[in-house]
Order: sequence, then structure tokens, then C-alpha cells
Amino acid sequence: MAQTLPRIYLARHGETDWTISGRHTGHTDIPLTKLGEHNAVLLGERLKGLTFAAVYTSPLQRASRTCELAGFGAVAQKDPDLMEWHYGDYEGRTTGDIQKARPDWNIFRDGCPGGETIDEVAARAHRVVIRLKATNTGNTLLFSHGHFLRFVAAGWLGLPAIDARFFLLRPTSLSILGYEHDLSEPVIRLWNDDGHVES
Repeated sequence: MAQTLPRIYLARHGETDWTISGRHTGHTDIPLTKLGEHNAVLLGERLKGLTFAAVYTSPLQRASRTCELAGFGAVAQKDPDLMEWHYGDYEGRTTGDIQKARPDWNIFRDGCPGGETIDEVAARAHRVVIRLKATNTGNTLLFSHGHFLRFVAAGWLGLPAIDARFFLLRPTSLSILGYEHDLSEPVIRLWNDDGHVES
């Protein structure tokens, strides 16, 4: 019988007041909204019956609370590598606001002054991907953040960091990384699935 290839489940945290308004939320540790909490429970229903060899969460409360409400708080390990991009001077600002001063600004090309560089975020994502690819038995579940998980997806596929811009993620969405025929063929099996989410 062929060996079952491991899968990596990626859960973006639930809605916050800043995801509603489109404000860049890096290390500002804000809570979920009531709807965000409700959808985290629905995510748990979606994941019910699956077993994971390991569960990891960003230590920021919007991710760790999503993890807890989904039913994995007791087994999750907090991993600082899973924290969101540190946006520096652009923390709490919307893209539209930033583009008033920099009309052609794109975060994945231009980064954020005073925060992490694109290369620094990509390096964290690379460390996560290396650890995930070294785990060849059992599935893994990660609770993290929208921009950071986009870098994980790009790194999983061996794409340049700037290509993270192509992988949109909605709050409380579920994505799955995996392999096609063997461990040399990483693929995306599911992306940005939010069919379990109520709006």
C-alpha cells in the first residue's frame, strides 16, 4: 500500500475590527470580533474528525484564540515564526491611506519602512517551510495570519517571495498544502476555502 503523503492545513485567524476596516495588522495584538469568534468555532466543525501530528499557532491573540475556539488550544504549540509581518510605520494604516503619499506602493514589492523587510518575512516563512517538509509523517495544522501564510505558500512551491501577492486569504479561511506523487512534488491542494464561514 502506498504511503499517505502528509498535508499541511493553514488556518487564517478570524475577523477583527482591523480586518473589517482593511488596516494593516502586524504585531498589534487585537482580539477577534464576535463574528470572528463564531467563525472560529465553525472552522473547528470543519476540521472535526481530522487528526494532526502537530498543531502550531502564532502567539498573537487573534490567531491563538482562533486556534482555541476551533478546539486545538490544548495541543497547540506557540511559534513566534508564525507571527504576522511587522509593518513598522504602516501599522494600522490602510493601503488606500498609504497610497495617498505613495500612489504606486505595493507591499509585496516595496515593503514597510520601519518594519520587517520582505526578505526578513520570507526568511521566517522559509524556516517554517523547511520544518514542515522535514515532517514526513502525519498532518500539521497552522494558525497564522493573512500575509505571512501567503509567504508560506510561495515558499512551499519554491516561488520568489514577491509571488506571495498572488495568494489571497480571507479571515478564517482554510487552505491545504501537500504533494502530488511524492515528496519531491509540493502542490496546493486547497486554497482560501471559506465555505464554512458566516458573513
